[in-house]
Amino acid sequence: MPLNDSVELRVLNSIHAVSAQQWDRLLPSNSTPFLRHAFLSALEDCGCVGKQTGWQIAHLAVFNRGANEPIGLMPLYLKTHSYGEYVFDWSLAEAYSQNGMAYYPKALCSIPFTPVQGSRILLDPAHNPDHTRQWLIQGLKQLLIQNKLSSAHILFPDPETQKALLAQDFMVRDSVQFHWKNAGYTHMDAFLSQLNMKRRKNIRRERSQVADAGVTFLHQPGRQANPSDWSFFYRCYANTYIEHHSSPYLNEDFFQLWAERMPDYLHLILAQKNGRSIAASLLVVDRSAPISTAYGRYWGSTEYVPCLHFETAYYQAIEYCIREGIQVLEGGAQGQHKMARGFLPVTVQSAHWIQDAQFSEAVARFLERERDGISAYVDELAEHSPLKSTTVLE
Repeated sequence: MPLNDSVELRVLNSIHAVSAQQWDRLLPSNSTPFLRHAFLSALEDCGCVGKQTGWQIAHLAVFNRGANEPIGLMPLYLKTHSYGEYVFDWSLAEAYSQNGMAYYPKALCSIPFTPVQGSRILLDPAHNPDHTRQWLIQGLKQLLIQNKLSSAHILFPDPETQKALLAQDFMVRDSVQFHWKNAGYTHMDAFLSQLNMKRRKNIRRERSQVADAGVTFLHQPGRQANPSDWSFFYRCYANTYIEHHSSPYLNEDFFQLWAERMPDYLHLILAQKNGRSIAASLLVVDRSAPISTAYGRYWGSTEYVPCLHFETAYYQAIEYCIREGIQVLEGGAQGQHKMARGFLPVTVQSAHWIQDAQFSEAVARFLERERDGISAYVDELAEHSPLKSTTVLE
């Protein structure tokens, strides 16, 4: 559906080109907290995206011609690297380089540093959303052609967006995450009773190690956590990167501002020993979604205690979800070890469009082989399910 004389496509070099009210009013009911103006603007305002970060802001927007109220939006970045995406395409970048072609910059529609499935196209239902969606997708392609960009990548879109992208000749790519599902458990032992004996005993042993070390836990809803709590959390978060000889994507200013702007979505878990905090993990909680969900986000410690990671990031989070009636706990990308803690594999998808026809054909063949491998991997994981063979979860 080509743009007509009554609408126009604009590239927004800052999310502040539209107001929070204008952005958030287009959010669909199945959007996540990470798509809100408050989250994306905090990333920008604290320098985690934009300028010298390799995340040049280029949000696409559809407006009625001459108007200042968008009827469609797509969060978009021009990337000069592939860090912080969780859908890995380093081999594709290398193949481009070996053939004397430039892979970067590329166009990326995603939530920075956040491997969460959800809406990637925001639409005003009062202005023919099917047409607006097509305008945004075609506008994305036109942006690539006009600026000689190699490719466009839409990471973890919801099924409706994915379907629209495939209809526009995007290629699908599968990846695996690990989610915990609440089968109406009333307490932790009810959940553990659904695991096979080996996994149940292992979890109880790991939890005992932490308890025997004298570690206790303090749960801090976002509105109760104070700036010093967030400062300590940032120390833990940054230390995780340092231990892996890397640099954190996010800075302390971001966490302080995020807590200020979105406190009701945040839940901080602090591990304490001898009256002082030694570890922390963060949950982002969305109770308003059709399926209430907690997203496990970031963890770290300032002192080593065996199994402290599992207790702080997983078991305390599971207990919280049971206590609060949260239906799903998303443990983030990768991490087969999560299965031993009751998380199950879930296949999620991304969509990709390569401008060069020959590379597009080669990538399509690669993704088909990779998809078969992912399917076999998920089947293999199912054979090692932590659940009892008689347990059935929907």
